[in-house]
Amino acid sequence: MSQKISLPSRRHCLRHAGLTLGLPSFCSLQPRSLWADDAAPAPPLRTAFLHFPNGMYADHWVPRNVGTDYELSPILKPLTPVRSEVLVLTGLEKAASKAGDGHYSKTANFLTGLPVRKTIGHDVSAGGISVDQLMAKACRGQTPVPSLVLGVSPVMPGIDRSVGFTHAYASWISWQSENQPVTPEISPAVVYQTLFGLDPDTASTPATSKPLLDYLLEDARSLRRRLGRDDGHKLDEYLDSVRAVEARLQFVPSENQRRHIQSLQHEIRSKKLPAVGTAIDFREHIRLMLDLIVLAFRADATRVVSLMLAGGISSQSFSFLDGVRGEHHELSHHEHSPLRIAQYDAITSWYVGQFAELLQRLHSIPEGPGSLLDYCMIMLGSGMSDGNSHDPSNLPILLGGRAGHTIHSGRHIAAGSSRTPLCNLYLSMLDRMQVPLQSFGDSTGRLPLQTTGDA
Repeated sequence: MSQKISLPSRRHCLRHAGLTLGLPSFCSLQPRSLWADDAAPAPPLRTAFLHFPNGMYADHWVPRNVGTDYELSPILKPLTPVRSEVLVLTGLEKAASKAGDGHYSKTANFLTGLPVRKTIGHDVSAGGISVDQLMAKACRGQTPVPSLVLGVSPVMPGIDRSVGFTHAYASWISWQSENQPVTPEISPAVVYQTLFGLDPDTASTPATSKPLLDYLLEDARSLRRRLGRDDGHKLDEYLDSVRAVEARLQFVPSENQRRHIQSLQHEIRSKKLPAVGTAIDFREHIRLMLDLIVLAFRADATRVVSLMLAGGISSQSFSFLDGVRGEHHELSHHEHSPLRIAQYDAITSWYVGQFAELLQRLHSIPEGPGSLLDYCMIMLGSGMSDGNSHDPSNLPILLGGRAGHTIHSGRHIAAGSSRTPLCNLYLSMLDRMQVPLQSFGDSTGRLPLQTTGDA
């Protein structure tokens, strides 16, 4: 009996002098099947969890109507270009966050859904492993990097004696185990080095300071000769996108500079003086991190990412937005003032806009029979709803992508009960990432993401 020829891995690389650059899949490099009914292997799924702080004003977030004919609420207007690619999920909660403080127990358990231990010491706990790290364990060995845990703010030092929590809880959403948080990497340069094989300890020396693509262009030329016209264009476009991010990273401070800036910030805080600005413009910092997520997914360098778009008690200034004059945390305590709510809404809507732009980027990249977004699950959410009351019910949750066409997007799904755990969504996402579990966190079942069927 004849045996079928097995297809090689979809992941291809350029290699030179110990450096590795992951590449997208190329049809030209897949052997033609000897059997007409053989289907090409499906692209792998990728998942990202994006967390924004301080919640939202629910009356201006929750859409009118449910299903496909819902009306985008004012805050969600930036979703207009990607409306058909997004699920708006309302009515989900984290019951374990109802006891405790205003922010710490809402942020730290965003991806675990379990109780956060009240402590001002080192015995921290968010109840268990987080959903992103469970997925990363399942993907281990399939990609160069099991997962990326990203942020834009350093770990918050000190303790909050008024509520009895360490400030660090506002800096973590990813947990390798119940007692082991994963500190987000906030340097785009280090993330780039992690993804594309440069050694952060030697990248500044003359031998390795040359841009990554300069080392690999000879290999790329050799590869291009094996590619068809369309795949050749695909390779050129991908290398251009890597080069664009690489060029922007030239303006990012070194690790030593970043540590010095953090030291100055801590010193200034202790003297009760205004903190210095961050080394990278806040908007550019976030865009760099989102661009790196796109590159990582495009190259299949990792399939799991979490990103804190700011710390859990962010006082980031949004004066770059028209009409916004206060800091985020301050404005989230709106006290029902229409003027404060309007500014609070503008900030939340800006975060939604960053999410929408990420989806548009992913949607523009071909993958398999569709787009890269078709094989992604990109979640945006916050650990609380109304920042004025620190309510962990009716959380703001958006889910972009189709997970290999197993998600029916373009709808507003209102959970049947106001007590539906957020972990029900995570359980359905874990299924799609080939991590089948009976339960996760405080889940009570699976959240239906298709028109019909269990998950």
